[in-house]
Amino acid sequence: MDPCPFVRILVGNLAVKSPASSKPSSFSGKVHPSTSSLFCKIQLKGVDCEESLSGSNVCSVPLITELDPHPRSLAASFDFSKPKIMKASKKAQIKIWVYKGAATPSCIFTSAKLIGKISIPLDLTLADSRACTFHNGWLPLTKTTNRVQLLHLTIRADPDPRFVFRFDGEPECSPQVFQIKGDVKQPVFTCKFSFRDKNPAHFPSPNANSTAERKGWSITVHDLSGSPVAAASMATPFVPSPGSQRVSRSNPGAWLIIRPDGDGTWKPWGRLEAWREPNNSNAVGYRFQILPATADPVTLAGSTISSQHGGKFTIDATSGVTPLNTPRGSWDLGSGSGSGSSLDFGFEPNSLFNKGFVMSATVDGEGKCSKPEVEVGVQHVTCTEDAAAFVALAAALDLSMDACKLFSQKLRKELRQ
Repeated sequence: MDPCPFVRILVGNLAVKSPASSKPSSFSGKVHPSTSSLFCKIQLKGVDCEESLSGSNVCSVPLITELDPHPRSLAASFDFSKPKIMKASKKAQIKIWVYKGAATPSCIFTSAKLIGKISIPLDLTLADSRACTFHNGWLPLTKTTNRVQLLHLTIRADPDPRFVFRFDGEPECSPQVFQIKGDVKQPVFTCKFSFRDKNPAHFPSPNANSTAERKGWSITVHDLSGSPVAAASMATPFVPSPGSQRVSRSNPGAWLIIRPDGDGTWKPWGRLEAWREPNNSNAVGYRFQILPATADPVTLAGSTISSQHGGKFTIDATSGVTPLNTPRGSWDLGSGSGSGSSLDFGFEPNSLFNKGFVMSATVDGEGKCSKPEVEVGVQHVTCTEDAAAFVALAAALDLSMDACKLFSQKLRKELRQ
């Protein structure tokens, strides 16, 4: 399997030097607690929004007051495939606005004071085949000569090749899965959706009661020879909470992602839980855990996806910090694990999945024909079974959107025995 070229832009090591402090000689210092009233907004400009994976991140900024070792972290990342890089304007730039105000991101743009802003130009074509640093150091944040405030940041771009897979139909329709590279696609897997038990599941009518459940769903991924190489099996039924029509967070449905063990048996690889958020009727919450053979489960992703508009599920171990808002997807590494791939950002060297981007999968909204597209970082695929496990996970997540439908809604016929 040949990967597709991708480039990842990383922005981190953010800190502000106060006017009262001495001139910094290196990136170090004592910082205020996380309740600091300094925040920044980070955007990638000069790229067609429809052609990019860029967005906007809001994060807190530590204020350096005196010399002392300072923990470093990632604040934002932006990912591009090679075609998107080639279409990107050479005027692409990272723009950062720094605000002082309330310690809650929801109101910083209405009540906060803008301290200053900076722009760093980017030539994304330089990062096509090698890592490059666009900036690493201090920049003046304010224009006045008497009270100069400085912003420290690092902006780096890394090649990040990925395998890309696309379902040729909805998972419950037992589709083929193609590997995509540019305009070329070739079949690599087939999927088989089935019900584990022979007893008909009780799928609800509009007068459904709390005994209704969605159970026994299973999807097996086969290679082109017909051998099973991964599977997702519903381990916990999706059941409405008493007196409601929704799966609750306190009693989520769950999938077990399994892989062949080489001796004719299967071994657990991951667990995906899903539910309907109580305060948002259109939000499906999820949590994914990896299941190491000799260690406790580790949560790698957890967030929400809109059942109406869809979104993107992402596992990203680049940083141990989570942006305060990530549009349409997850950037939550509940384990606090990080990456050993860079000295610049000081990530944990021995954490699970410690090599940056792991995988992502698209999810379409209700009423649309969902054909998930899956990206997997090449460092996480050493054999066919590795890739198949991520494909099975993507299928389980897509099926969870149906399993979490309100129980007053009828499922499509493929999901009813």
